[in-house]
Amino acid sequence: MRGTSAALTDRVRERLAADSSAPTPAAVAAAVRVEGGVLGDVAVHRLVGELRAELVGFGPLQPFVDDPTVTDVLVNGPRSVWVDRGAGLERTDAVFRDAHEVRCLASRLATTAGRRLDDANPCVDAGLEGGVRLHAVLPPVCADGPLISLRIPRARTFSLDELQACGGLGAGAIEWVHAVIGSRASFLLTGGTGTGKTTMLSAFLGLVAPDHRLVIVEDSAELRPDHPHAVHLEARTSNVEGAGAITMRDLVRHALRMRPDRLVVGEARGAEVADLMAAMNTGHEGGCGTLHANSPADVPSRIAALASMAGLSRESAMLQLGSALDVVMHVTRDASGRRRLEQIASVERHGSDVQVVPALTWDHAGSCTAGPGLDSLRRRLAQT
Repeated sequence: MRGTSAALTDRVRERLAADSSAPTPAAVAAAVRVEGGVLGDVAVHRLVGELRAELVGFGPLQPFVDDPTVTDVLVNGPRSVWVDRGAGLERTDAVFRDAHEVRCLASRLATTAGRRLDDANPCVDAGLEGGVRLHAVLPPVCADGPLISLRIPRARTFSLDELQACGGLGAGAIEWVHAVIGSRASFLLTGGTGTGKTTMLSAFLGLVAPDHRLVIVEDSAELRPDHPHAVHLEARTSNVEGAGAITMRDLVRHALRMRPDRLVVGEARGAEVADLMAAMNTGHEGGCGTLHANSPADVPSRIAALASMAGLSRESAMLQLGSALDVVMHVTRDASGRRRLEQIASVERHGSDVQVVPALTWDHAGSCTAGPGLDSLRRRLAQT
């Protein structure tokens, strides 16, 4: 530990672990005295923070978890820790003692989430307290040592004006988003990993009428809309015995019985997409969610692939999609790390085929270009 004898710190750590003592200031001070050390109040306070992070927190990663600007922490080895503060990945000076310490941290975090991470189960994906999402992999699945990925949700919800001020919304985009939400059009927010889909959707949901009930279904609770009537359902993985799982598909079905005015699926990534489309086709207008897709044009093929997990053929999936979905809004992340709304597209049905046609596209400077789907978009938004 910085400013403290490494040998003394190790002895204090071992004593607290052996006694199962919580690293409170009193317990640390007592352990220091027993080990023959002398520390001032400032040093004890620092040691308490470091030991708490190591024994019950995130270890060397704790400062990044506590940093409100950090959204992702990636550990590629004991001396390779990266973070994303919104402008792309950057390497930090944080280090672990060795690969064993990385493994111990990953295993302990998995245990706190009720999951196993060991040689028999070398991969884990779990939610931690505070909404932090843990993904960890152990050798031999990863050849160069244990890997840890943390996705850290932030309580901060941005307004549309703030998104526009930071370049996230181009010229006229706010008016179009208002129109989409106000018309109760069903929409998907698409984009790649880390493009800001959740941030955008949280802001958009804040525009929903306050007397509408939002029922939000998520794999890991991240959406925090500024809305007075939003309830959240979160999926649960199985415990160490392999029982107790509650899937996204289970939750979508439960949500439909909770009298939602708007059903929101944080991220459609499996068979639940079939239930979401079915809900949109049975009077639940204004349903929405996010979807990983390279472009709006790829949405039909992505939906078909996910719906196949629910046993739907491509033709059935397209029939559902054509009736259920009205609009696709696509977000991207440019070379500078800025996340922005790039396109609003109209969903058009042509027989048994569904196409997503660009209606409005914004370039990196925020200028807007109309596309062939604009008239179709206007007609749908006029149906209020």
